[in-house]
Amino acid sequence: MAYVIGEACVDVKDRQCVEECPVDCIYEGDRKLYINPTECIDCGMCKAVCPTAAITSDIRTPESLLAYIADNARFFAEPLPGRTEPVGTPGGAEDFGATGVDTEFVAALPRRDGD
Repeated sequence: MAYVIGEACVDVKDRQCVEECPVDCIYEGDRKLYINPTECIDCGMCKAVCPTAAITSDIRTPESLLAYIADNARFFAEPLPGRTEPVGTPGGAEDFGATGVDTEFVAALPRRDGD
């Protein structure tokens, strides 16, 4: 089991979850954050501090947000637009840095008002 960040994070990226994560497994895209399912230790600390309730367990994700589980996996397993290699499992988001790009799924979502 791992946690996944859903639609409520798109264009918000509050980052409280990043600060709380003890294993540095939350990576930054352009419009959304992504949890590396291989690096996540399932502690739930990120979920507890998320102000938008965007984080759910991958086995408890509402049906309306199931696409975010597959999309989260794609962020790490497939090359992102404009990149030749997948993010993979680099062992920590802080050293890896922001990608500046999202999956095609998230990039195609309408922007929230004010963004």
